[in-house]
Amino acid sequence: MSGDNHKDPWLALGGIDTVSDKLRFMHEVMSEHMPHISRVAVALYDPDTDYLRTFVYSSKEDSPLTHYQAKLADCHSLHEIASTGQPRVVNDLSVFNQYGEEHEHTKAIFDAGLRSSYTLPMVWDGHFFGFVFFNGDEPGVFSERVLTELDVIAHMITLLIYNERTNVRVLLATIRSALDLTHSRDPETGGHLERMSRYSRLIARAIAPKYGLNDQFVENILLFSPLHDLGKLVIPDSILLKQGPLNDDELAIMRTHAEEGRKLVDKLLKNYGLDGVEQVEMLKNIALHHHEAWNGTGYPDRLVGGAIPLEARIVAVADVFDALTSRRPYKEAWSNADAFAKLKQMAGEQLDAECVEALIANEEQVYEIQRLFKENPYG
Repeated sequence: MSGDNHKDPWLALGGIDTVSDKLRFMHEVMSEHMPHISRVAVALYDPDTDYLRTFVYSSKEDSPLTHYQAKLADCHSLHEIASTGQPRVVNDLSVFNQYGEEHEHTKAIFDAGLRSSYTLPMVWDGHFFGFVFFNGDEPGVFSERVLTELDVIAHMITLLIYNERTNVRVLLATIRSALDLTHSRDPETGGHLERMSRYSRLIARAIAPKYGLNDQFVENILLFSPLHDLGKLVIPDSILLKQGPLNDDELAIMRTHAEEGRKLVDKLLKNYGLDGVEQVEMLKNIALHHHEAWNGTGYPDRLVGGAIPLEARIVAVADVFDALTSRRPYKEAWSNADAFAKLKQMAGEQLDAECVEALIANEEQVYEIQRLFKENPYG
């Protein structure tokens, strides 16, 4: 019988480490009998800002949408999908304009030669966190038979994305719970972490085309950047909370927090079994190198210029900017204009000039972040 020779085409999926590679593998399996499904993509939703952002994709050609973001409230049809929890089929994108609007993402997809689409909301345990998109290179690709199979695959993708993000968030929640203890002693605040992480993503998104950064890099820097000072957990209160300048010995101990942070990250990743998480080196580099200086005067390794990992250079700019513009017991908040001027002075010396310019060039989004995550009277 023919069934005796059946091979499971999905067998290798479990041995693939990263989400992006898993998605590419799934697309390859699909293409064997659904050759006109030419693109599969995932976008993540940030409920704090209402932004929907591209995250990962598999495509026969270059994806027409990378480093793209839009307010969900401004995307009428996607907002309806998210609200109702029901998928949407468009078997002819040339006539897709029933709401009297043409968003950039719809036009980009059509201009790239994609002619049909199937969009499903990613929902797990009642929690909406993004969309799965299937695109066909011909109209009429999405028959009922194809849709039935894609429904199953979309749920597989939803579970893959949810599991990875949940694993990372459990790790981060554990670390941030510990950091809360640190920040209850340290003048830095939770608001600082929310803002600087979003400044980091803003910078990464702005420089992504030049450096060939994918959407996962941009999203992961949001997740990992708040952990830059993880190593402060091991710094004694007598040093961390000292009023006034540190002496040479105390400064030497304070500066060990970068290396201690890297060690803590390694231990936590091992304990949680998350060494295979995509771009986890980013987290290690941020913890270790966020105090390096462009001119080589930083620590712990006195790296110079481009030898400093890009993610650490990004976080350094975001961290300094928020420190300048935030009120502390020992100083008032600087205006954005004064802080931008200071960053320009530091550019090319302590800070990466391109990262500085990327932040300054997106002043409106900086103000939006500050509005959404402003300090309360207690910090």
